[in-house]
Amino acid sequence: MQAKIFHATDHEIEHHLIDKDALYVINRLKEAGFKAYLVGGGVRDLLIKKTPKDFDISTSAKPEQIKQLFGRSCLLIGRRFRLAHVRFGPKILEVATFRSGENDSDLIIQDNVWGTPEEDVLRRDFTINGLFYDPTNHSVIDYVGGWEDIHQRILRTIGEPSTRFKQDPVRMIRLLKFQARYNFTVVPEVQTALLECKKELIKSSPARILEEIFRMLESGYSSSFFHLMSQVGLLELIFPCLAHFIQSHQGNEIYRYLTTADQINLYSKKTLDRSLLTSNMLFPILEQEIKTQYLDKGRHPHMGEITMLTSSLIKGFVTSSFSHFPRRHSAVMNFILSTQYRLTPFSGKRHLRTKLVHNKEFEASLIFLKIRASIQPHLQEAYIYWRDQYKNAGGSSQVNRYSHPPKKRRYGRPPQPQKKDVKA
Repeated sequence: MQAKIFHATDHEIEHHLIDKDALYVINRLKEAGFKAYLVGGGVRDLLIKKTPKDFDISTSAKPEQIKQLFGRSCLLIGRRFRLAHVRFGPKILEVATFRSGENDSDLIIQDNVWGTPEEDVLRRDFTINGLFYDPTNHSVIDYVGGWEDIHQRILRTIGEPSTRFKQDPVRMIRLLKFQARYNFTVVPEVQTALLECKKELIKSSPARILEEIFRMLESGYSSSFFHLMSQVGLLELIFPCLAHFIQSHQGNEIYRYLTTADQINLYSKKTLDRSLLTSNMLFPILEQEIKTQYLDKGRHPHMGEITMLTSSLIKGFVTSSFSHFPRRHSAVMNFILSTQYRLTPFSGKRHLRTKLVHNKEFEASLIFLKIRASIQPHLQEAYIYWRDQYKNAGGSSQVNRYSHPPKKRRYGRPPQPQKKDVKA
């Protein structure tokens, strides 16, 4: 297959957006006689004018040769998929060797067969992620039609869609992730394969699926993502309780909470903690359960009943789900959700408890109350009251412990190892 080469005059990639340490790694590999390119999502984001979060590198150097070049700064990981992590302080750049091998088996079980750039790109998931970028001459290398698909804003698999989804069912979640984040259109044959292969998803690792869900909750596009997951039937396979509630007449409440959290994650310097983000998924369900079991019967539940109901709801949600939350995560969610009824009691009478304000999880509950107040403005006064109590008790008025700085950070370059004669 002949690659199409697009030069600097064909694109408007802003070179200053490329991580300088990634450029350093590529230059070191090239100086040693290897091929090396930026690949995947980083190239895609550069072409659509977004600042990349990751800068993955593909090279003709084998893992042991990469290790030889970068010495103690390099750690080789993985058995099935052997690759190198080159460290720059806490930051890690992923460097993978070009791979080959047949691409039409049902599941990928062996992935350490070295190959050419063309063979490597044919193993990737979607055409928009199948572009190489050579920063030394500012050229984009396209073997799979990804350049045209990016400019036409469409999502297409590399190879036969059903085969690609059966090889790695998590690709179906990734497809919806890109659709939600970039508002690209899925081509009909890929959409058909997604619907036909969706039950393959349960063959994947639950932990891997959960990590994809967490990342989308943090992305700022979770509302659109969960809407798409519900439409195609993937959400029911992962979180059946959530899927059934979304299909009810109260289901839009969950999208309101997700949208509010999305706005915070998109426009704040810090990302909300995962326990807060998943609380957005369960709080509308908890409200409905309290209404059904207590309010519709003419009585207000006391805090003991709310705490037990919250615990039971989380346990039922987790046990019915394909991917389970860690215990610590569930415990923090339990506190966040049940504490809302201390902060905004049914009686309307607040009871300031010093012990509550000093609880290490109180800040998370306060932030969640702020999210609720954004959706229900009449709660703003309660939020201001508890925020001031928290400040007076010595807590921070800013989001800190339950939000996190952006993961993209730059650090100083590690000491350069002495150059060694490494042949490709």
